[in-house]
Amino acid sequence: MDSTVPEVAYDFSPLLRIYKDGYIERLRGTDIVPCRLDPETNVLSKDAVYSPELNLSCRLYRPHSTSPDKKLPVLVYYHGGGFCIETPFNSRYNGHLNSLVAVTGVIAISVDYRLAPEHPLPIAYDDSWTALQWLASHVNGDGPEEWLNSHADFGQVFLAGDSAGANIAHQLAMRCGQEKLSGVNLAGVILVHPYFGGKEPIGAEVEFLEVKSRADPLWHFVCPASSGLDDPLINPLVDPKLDSLGCSKVLVIIGGKDFLRERGWHYYEKLSKGGWGGVAEIMEGKDDEHVFHLSDPTCENAVALLKRIAAFISNDKA
Repeated sequence: MDSTVPEVAYDFSPLLRIYKDGYIERLRGTDIVPCRLDPETNVLSKDAVYSPELNLSCRLYRPHSTSPDKKLPVLVYYHGGGFCIETPFNSRYNGHLNSLVAVTGVIAISVDYRLAPEHPLPIAYDDSWTALQWLASHVNGDGPEEWLNSHADFGQVFLAGDSAGANIAHQLAMRCGQEKLSGVNLAGVILVHPYFGGKEPIGAEVEFLEVKSRADPLWHFVCPASSGLDDPLINPLVDPKLDSLGCSKVLVIIGGKDFLRERGWHYYEKLSKGGWGGVAEIMEGKDDEHVFHLSDPTCENAVALLKRIAAFISNDKA
């Protein structure tokens, strides 16, 4: 055996590999593209630091044609990647946010948060909350970012994310139910193929037991201090505080061929039948696999997904 070949300690392909010498190999999402005016969507982007202390940034997007005094709904977006890969600054998410802003007409903030395993959970939740606090610092029009001072409608703030980012959006909505951000109205939350789990399989998850057995260890890896797969951070169905979700409406988007489909469906049902008091909506793409829209953004179902998100947001425009 060639002793020069590094040995793998943990293999979480297709996300990442950890080698016994401590090296972390992220298998996708490491490319960086510059912010600019996107000619296809006519959406303008720029980067801004939201935490100088932690050197954490976000990428902001707005329609290029926005008039100087026009207020827009705010969409705070958290990327997916199992809490351990991806970034707002790569081509995959930059392209998605350009398309999302073009269809919805919002001003968007795509948040960079620190990744596991170097920064295990709950660090990603804390970073994401810091980004929300930074957004709230613009309520009086005198914050550090001029786009938000000029264009952010703080009466219409939405949280959104896919996969692990949807998990983050849910957790921050829970925190908003406990800790109000002065001047910020959390109008709604959009969860696309949310990364939720649980110790015991539910519904059709029995058909995905092999996938579940491979996916479940990831949670312990990214959140080693967790009590397990029935921790409310990964399983909101067992959270006794779920009814205190801090928004008035939620859109859950699930894929019929996504192994996480049952988790999203049961989350929607739990909100609909519980004591929360808001309105839960659901969209299911029967043939959609997990975050298919990021890999095939121009397909018919991806376009339909964006249109549904736009309709969900525009219902709050009055």
